[in-house]
This record gives sequence, C-alpha cells and structure tokens, in this order.
Amino acid sequence: MNRILALDMLRGYALAAIMLDHMPVGVLRGYTLANFAVFDAAELFVLLSGFLVGLVWIGIEAKQGRRAAQWRFLRRAGQVWLALMAGGILLALLSRGLLEAGFPHTAVWTEYARWIIEFPVGYVITLGTLWMQPNLLDVLALYVILLAFTPLTVPLLLRWPWAFAAASAALWAVSVPLNIHLPNQRVEGGLLFNPFAWQALFHSGIAMGAFRKKFMPVLLRYRMVLTIVATIIVIYSLGMAQLWRYGPEGKAMSKILWDLVGPVDKWSLDGMRYVAILAASWLVAVPLSGFLGWLAETGPGRALAVIGRGGLITFVACVLLSVLGDALMNTPGHTSWERRLAVDLWTLGALWLVGVLAERRAARKRAR
Repeated sequence: MNRILALDMLRGYALAAIMLDHMPVGVLRGYTLANFAVFDAAELFVLLSGFLVGLVWIGIEAKQGRRAAQWRFLRRAGQVWLALMAGGILLALLSRGLLEAGFPHTAVWTEYARWIIEFPVGYVITLGTLWMQPNLLDVLALYVILLAFTPLTVPLLLRWPWAFAAASAALWAVSVPLNIHLPNQRVEGGLLFNPFAWQALFHSGIAMGAFRKKFMPVLLRYRMVLTIVATIIVIYSLGMAQLWRYGPEGKAMSKILWDLVGPVDKWSLDGMRYVAILAASWLVAVPLSGFLGWLAETGPGRALAVIGRGGLITFVACVLLSVLGDALMNTPGHTSWERRLAVDLWTLGALWLVGVLAERRAARKRAR
C-alpha cells in the first residue's frame, strides 16, 4: 500500500508543482522541484506516466492478453486527447472571462482568449489536430502522442529491450531536425515538447515499471556503487540549480558547473536533465524508499496522493487554477507577499478539492 500511495503522492506533487511553477509571481514557486534540480515537474510527470504504463500493461497482458493491453492504452490516448480538448477550450474561455472582468494575467498567452470568440471553429480544429498546443497544456499534447504509439512500441520494448533502447537513443539523437518538420503553429516549427526526444524518458519509465522485478535484483547487487554515483549526480544538479544564489563566489562556481555540461535545453530533453532525474529516481526508490513511504502516510502526503489519483481531471484543474491564481496575484501596483502566498495556498486547496470530487465520482462509477 505504501508504494502505491507514494506513487500517487509523487504524481500529485508533479501536478501541484506544474501549477505553482506557472504562476510567475507566486511565493511557493520558489520552493518547487525546479529550484533544487536541473530538471522540473515536467520530467517527473512524463517519467511517472511511463512507469504507470509499464505497471498497468504488464498486469493487463498477464490476465487478459496483449490485445487487451493495446486497446486499453489506445483508449487512454483518446481520453487524454479529450482532456486536452476540454482543457484548451476551458483555458481560453477562462482567460477571456478574466480579461473581460479586468484581471490581467501572464500565465497563458492571451491570444487564445481572442481566438476562442472570434474563430471558435478554427480554434477547436487546430487544437484537436495538435497543430496548436496552448501553453500550460503542451505537455498533455506530448502525452497524447506518446500514448497513441504505445500499442506498437511497448510490445517491441518487451520483446527486444536492448535493441529498443538503442533505437530510442538513436531517435533522440536526431530529434531536433525531425521535430522541425512536424506541422505546427510555432515559427520555429515542431512541438515545444519534442516527442522524438521525450519518448526516451517516457519509455525509460515504461521499462522501469515493466522490468522492475527482473532487473532490480541485479541492480541491487551494485546498490552501493549506484547510490554513490546517483548521489554525486544529484548534488551536481543541486549545485547547478542553487549556487548562483549565493554571491559572486557561488555564481562563479555555478558557471563552472554549467560550462562543464554545456547548454541544457528542456524542450529537446537535454541529456543532463535525463541523467539527473534517473539518478534522483534511484535514490527515491532505493535508499530513501522508507522515508518516501513514511512521507506518503503524512497528512500532506495523503493530500498530494488525492491530487495524484485525480488523473486527467486534476491535470486540467491545475492548469486552470494556475491561470486563475496568476490573475488574482496581478493586482495594480505592488502585490503583497501575504496576498501572493494566500493565493498559492488557495489554489493548492482547490486542487485538492478537485481531487476529492474526482475520487468520489470514480467511486460512484465503480459502484454502478
């Protein structure tokens, strides 16, 4: 139970961090994952999503066969697409309503608010074809694509894991020129979250979920060495993210750390971000597993788990709440620290409430 609760807690934390990170003047955004690592909640969300796919796929295939697993995740891709559609429409309407009410905001591009009214059919079509991915929802567009290909990719991963890993790495290596050619509204071309690159992290998560019983006993033989290496990588990542805050000496050291790894691009999944989250995953799953289980049993841990279990509903809610929270903070003149913190806490409470309602809805559905 602890392991499942901990997984839900991490998913909930990823959604809460995505929400807080997209409120530009929020107080709590200064304490999210992005401030303490070279990666952020986007990597955590994609890796956990892949891990869950691996877990669920293995379970379904063992009981009902491969075809059932393929149909399950093809339907899931459709559900995520519907969530993207609903979220994109609600996002634009919310933005429009806030602007009409005199609440400016910067968390989302306000052109969506104009397009949804002036060109509603075009807006819906471009959203549905993924030609346009509204900011804040772009990671959901990535998730649609990754899930849609799982009926093809997961059987290959399960049958030839090492060959699949090599092919995935090769695709990642040429991901930038491939992505440019994807039809898209962006001047630069391609999706913001490059699917040819992010598939590597997603499928790494699937492999973790699918092969954990086979590979973990082998990895645990080298537990000490892997833990030392992972700790060094995580500390290095922490230095990159934090040292620049501590005076001229800290900035100089931070620059050295960054120069050693070169530019770190989030959108094409930089190798440093990939390695850092895998290292952090090892620490969380092995040496810190007991602490994680304890944390999941605490009040905040259970509250985050409720958010995590809300799935697509809480994802869309976190996006809408980030826009609403941003608007409530953007008051004329100086917005006090107390007001910004109050809005942060209110949005977290609202996101938790959405998770509670989603759980009750799911329970009623199961009962019927």
